[in-house]
Formats: sequence, C-alpha cells, structure tokens
Amino acid sequence: MHTEPRSISTGIIAGSIALGLDQVTKAVVVANASTLSSGVPLFTGFNLVYVQNDGVSFGIFGGTAPGLLIAFSIAVSLWLLTMMILTRNQIEATGFGLIVGGAFGNIFDRMRHGAVTDFIDIYVGAWHWPAFNLADTSIFCGGTLVISSAYLESRSK
Repeated sequence: MHTEPRSISTGIIAGSIALGLDQVTKAVVVANASTLSSGVPLFTGFNLVYVQNDGVSFGIFGGTAPGLLIAFSIAVSLWLLTMMILTRNQIEATGFGLIVGGAFGNIFDRMRHGAVTDFIDIYVGAWHWPAFNLADTSIFCGGTLVISSAYLESRSK
C-alpha cells in the first residue's frame, strides 16, 4: 500500500506537539508539587492538583508493576504508529499521532517516576472527575478523530 508522506508528516507533527506540551506541563507541575499537592483553584470547576497515578485511566490496575504497563503501552503505541503510517487519511493520521504522542508522554512518566503525573482537576460541586493530564487529553482527542473519520468515511460510501 502506498502511503502519502503528507499524512505521515501530519501524524508526526501532531504527536510531537502532544508529547512536547505534555512533558512541559508535567515538568512545571512536578517542580511545583508541594504547592499543588492540596490543589490550587483557578476558577469554579477547575483546579490544578499534583497527583501520581500508578494505574491507568481512573486508577484502574493501580499497583501493577510499572514495567508491565510500560511494555503494554509500547506495544499498543507501535501498532498505532503502524496504523498512522499506513493511513492516507490526514484526519486519521492526526488522531493516531495524538494518541501515540500522549501514550509516550505517559510512558516517559512511568519510566522516570513509576507513575503518571496528573494535574487537571475538573469538578461540579463536591463531585470530581479523576485527575488527568494533557497526554490523556491527546489520547481522547486522537481517539475521537480516528472514530469520527471512520464514521464519516463509512457514511460517504
């Protein structure tokens, strides 16, 4: 299958931006961990907080050996990177790039700290969504792009 270099470039750029922003924001959070550990309100419904998550989404599999989570994440990321390389669709390439960039942001955290640094705390009243980070946001947005692209492509056929 012939791939369009522009799609690959789009995915690489999206992934690099996602990874870069994630790592910069986490470095700032870790440098200010003592201030953020009890949470800093920015506006109603949004706090910055320092949390180390040794599990995956919502803390699932907490306590699992970091090496196991790292190996699994790398395997999935390599598969998604392959999908990014094979697609001719720029929206899909962007989505796959965002997912891979976000995944590697969290992989690097696990390698350095044994856990992922989360810092975005969204809440309504006393109910708080589990803290997350820009890597998680990139993964979600990338997944949304891939699914939306597949849906739109199926509708056009």
